[in-house]
Amino acid sequence: MGFSMLQLFLLGALGPRLVEELGLSATVLGLTTTMGFGVAAVLSPAGGRIVDRMGPRRSLVLLLSVSAMALTLIGSAPGTGLLLGAVALGGVPQALANPATNKAVLATVPPERRGAVTGMKQSGVQLGAFAAGLPLAALAGGLGWRAAVWTAAGAALLAAVWAARALPADPAPAPAAARASFVLRGMVAWLAVFSLFLGAGIASVNTYVALYGTQRLGMGPAAAAGLVAVLGLAGIGGRVGWSRAAVPGLAERLPAWLAFGALGAAVLLGAAASAPVLVWAGVLAIGVFAVSGNAVSMVLVVQRAAPGRAGQDSALVAAGFFAGFAVGPSLFAPFAQSGRYGVGWTLVAVEFALAGAVAWAWAVRDRRERGR
Repeated sequence: MGFSMLQLFLLGALGPRLVEELGLSATVLGLTTTMGFGVAAVLSPAGGRIVDRMGPRRSLVLLLSVSAMALTLIGSAPGTGLLLGAVALGGVPQALANPATNKAVLATVPPERRGAVTGMKQSGVQLGAFAAGLPLAALAGGLGWRAAVWTAAGAALLAAVWAARALPADPAPAPAAARASFVLRGMVAWLAVFSLFLGAGIASVNTYVALYGTQRLGMGPAAAAGLVAVLGLAGIGGRVGWSRAAVPGLAERLPAWLAFGALGAAVLLGAAASAPVLVWAGVLAIGVFAVSGNAVSMVLVVQRAAPGRAGQDSALVAAGFFAGFAVGPSLFAPFAQSGRYGVGWTLVAVEFALAGAVAWAWAVRDRRERGR
């Protein structure tokens, strides 16, 4: 899970260096996220079907191998063209990550531990954010940003070798289903829309918070990258803690609560323009609330997916999340380009509020349907 989205966090944490050394604009920096997650959103429904047929081990080896290739190309990019192409390639492992890991949880973890284990594996994404914001950013400060990205590529390749040797063998590929439905229905539809708005807000924070730190808050590149590291650490704790709390009966209400908590975090980011210390509280709260919302939605999928549908349902919910990641930075980019970050953070707050409203409406509807 950490490698599947590592490129996103690297581009955010190293954004000030890329803007300076490659001559990227704030708009192009946002376009990198749009490219990667646009591809992931389009491929996710098919990715879920592929994982259901291939099995988790083969899918994870493919995921890690393609991640290594994409990171290698990002580190080699001389300019915008190859950089955007490499980021688009990185959308493939993103499309495979949630269905592959959820299938692995269902195959190997007893039901009573699946919520906690799902939260732990979802926190791997935030471990990637921490790696990008601290050790890899520190390496970029000493050896350059390309060396940092190539180091990440080498680590992904080693992980692919480990996965091929250490994970349990997959069963024989299942025959193709007669009809694989990509139609959003019931809980999956509600969670996909919730994830769309949630992802739009999170992606804007991931992509632009370091640039915000250097351009508006007077931070150096290393300190600004540290914002991404703090977000990652907070996300690890939040995803593990909230996922453990997401037992049936409470899990249905958590997405709304977390989205409204994220709304407060966006307000703190905007207020940091007047009191810069608040930016640290803002990214901490984004990790605890916004980032955790995606983990809880995956716990709900694992708890309630129909037999044989875990991979497909995970992919459909993830497609909504990735679509939000693709759209969010593009909407934020004009405000970053013009230096109007306050308006940008207001937009993020609105996105989180919409996510909370959708989740609240679903929780009320679900309680009525289930007689609670």
